[in-house]
Amino acid sequence: MQPILLTGASGALGRMLARELAAQGHRLRLTDIVPFPDALPEHASFEAADLNDGVTIARLAEGVSHILHFGGVSIDMQFETVFGPNLRGLYHIYEAARREGARVVFASSNHSIGFHLRETRLDADCAFRPDSFYGLSKAYGELMGRLYWDKHGVENINYRIGSCFPEPRDRRALSTWLSYADLARLVRATLAAPRLGHAVIWACSANPAGYWGEDHRDRIGWQPQDSAEAWREQLDHITTNDPAIESHQGGPYCAPGYSRAAAPTANAFDLP
Repeated sequence: MQPILLTGASGALGRMLARELAAQGHRLRLTDIVPFPDALPEHASFEAADLNDGVTIARLAEGVSHILHFGGVSIDMQFETVFGPNLRGLYHIYEAARREGARVVFASSNHSIGFHLRETRLDADCAFRPDSFYGLSKAYGELMGRLYWDKHGVENINYRIGSCFPEPRDRRALSTWLSYADLARLVRATLAAPRLGHAVIWACSANPAGYWGEDHRDRIGWQPQDSAEAWREQLDHITTNDPAIESHQGGPYCAPGYSRAAAPTANAFDLP
């Protein structure tokens, strides 16, 4: 079994995936810019690395079958902070995958489409409408995958992650929540899939109030098993008074620096 490279291994999702995949018997190379805070799982190694360091990333990727790319800036920050790890760093990931013939699993985000209105039902081929520089970097990442598939045949799958926490936290999460267990099942299904091409998955649990529709999950045979609906009574009232937040799918990432004079609504000047 070829090893798997997991970036962002010291984050909450990386640590969970390291445990789950190690328990399945996978050999793991873990990396992050900060130390791994847990005991290393069996058959796993860890090396600190900066995604801006293409030489180190290439070395860590030697001989791997998959690169699970969960690294980089994971919250809304200024452009200069996001640029290095999320744009240049992703180039290093894809160049390493091209050289090794590895698949890329890219942790994209709902923030790549966050300025779509909440009443709009989206399929995987919808227009990008990023809500922040972070969301913009995720749209760039998905387009990087499109380029490397079309030009080099690098298989990749893009998880548009909703709100991945142990439990949903507010009304919006009743639509966007992804349980840890459903994410782990998604990764396992991806690793087992015989063929991916370039794929996009709405990475959320089976929430009846979800915003998102068709994607490429049939290629990997994944269906989420959990749902946020059990928390509706305790969360349905947890909202804000900010129209930019409450009108758009990206929620709180839409608000910082928002300067449009008009209330956010669909209008005739939006491109279809």
